[in-house]
Amino acid sequence: MSKSEVKTATRLEQDMVIDSLKLALAADPATRWVWPDPQKYLLYFSKFAKAFGGKAFAKKSAHYIGNYKGAALWLPPNDEPDVEALLGLLKETTSVEVQQVAPQVFEKMGSYHPSEPHWYLPLLGVDPLYHGKGLGSALLKHATSNFDSENILAYLESSNPRNISLYERHGFEILGTIRVDNFPPIVPMLRKPQSGTH
Repeated sequence: MSKSEVKTATRLEQDMVIDSLKLALAADPATRWVWPDPQKYLLYFSKFAKAFGGKAFAKKSAHYIGNYKGAALWLPPNDEPDVEALLGLLKETTSVEVQQVAPQVFEKMGSYHPSEPHWYLPLLGVDPLYHGKGLGSALLKHATSNFDSENILAYLESSNPRNISLYERHGFEILGTIRVDNFPPIVPMLRKPQSGTH
């Protein structure tokens, strides 16, 4: 398999894909603010990922690259994260501060979501061992080229400032910055369909 070949994950591959994201997001500012304790992060990340982007597996919009070196979970138009499950997980597994702040963050995230039909990217990540090799770009290009042919919007929230330039190179534009108390800043980004070659 070439390094840039992106594959669609089956339901049977769900655990491998989520493990790939668990590695990729181990230093993500927002995720680790929620679970700063490494054992809790490792224990609860899979439930978090399933609630946040798990519907992608049933919709055939969960992608991975290489031998699970990176992955992306996309939700099609009119499909949303399971916010109830997310809030329930946070209530059971996090500090009082997180439980007070996270619902406000979700609310502000929701206010930036486009009202028109759009693809939503809850999670994208590459194993840190393979950073800088174009895998994140390949995952994004695989999806955005389809969105261009479908002439449809794409939307995400970047929880890591390091990823903003990557998203911008793929046509996403910053809509604002979400700040709630001590929660790390979240940057909502929107991508309009693009024509022509990239």
